[in-house]
Amino acid sequence: MQKKFSYPLKIEDLNQNEYKFDLNADKDELEDIREILKVEDVKYFNAEIYIKRYNKHYLLDLWGIVRTEIELKSVISLNNFLQYYEIPFELKFDTKADYKDIAELATDIEADVPDIIENGEINLADIALEQVALQLDDYPRAQGEVFDGDRYSDFTENDKENPFAILAKLKK
Repeated sequence: MQKKFSYPLKIEDLNQNEYKFDLNADKDELEDIREILKVEDVKYFNAEIYIKRYNKHYLLDLWGIVRTEIELKSVISLNNFLQYYEIPFELKFDTKADYKDIAELATDIEADVPDIIENGEINLADIALEQVALQLDDYPRAQGEVFDGDRYSDFTENDKENPFAILAKLKK
């Protein structure tokens, strides 16, 4: 399946200026985002991304903010609800490194390990989507919803027996 929401950027096309990119998903792209994130609906998706390349150090700084409103299904009430996200982020890429170089850096827990650029290209849409995916709750619930386990259980406190009493019955 060809992704509709995609903004590839070739690193070789960038000089040492600072760049700003505004990604605003249209109707078809919102449907693509909905399928990728596996959510009920995406009302809007906007990412403001800045890039600064440092040729001398082979580094690329990328930062920005993603704003989106997503319709999720509550795991408690099974009702849909809207959740607004405003996610600031910062990333660092090494334009020269490969996986072997990064693996050597990763052994130092104090090191700030940059990401790798594969095939000389990054996809700004993928980066923005990743920021949202990292914030999505695995078990979404609307504001103030709390799971009441007693409501769905036949078990009562009176049914509770001392585990040692149960063992004593088995011994007889």
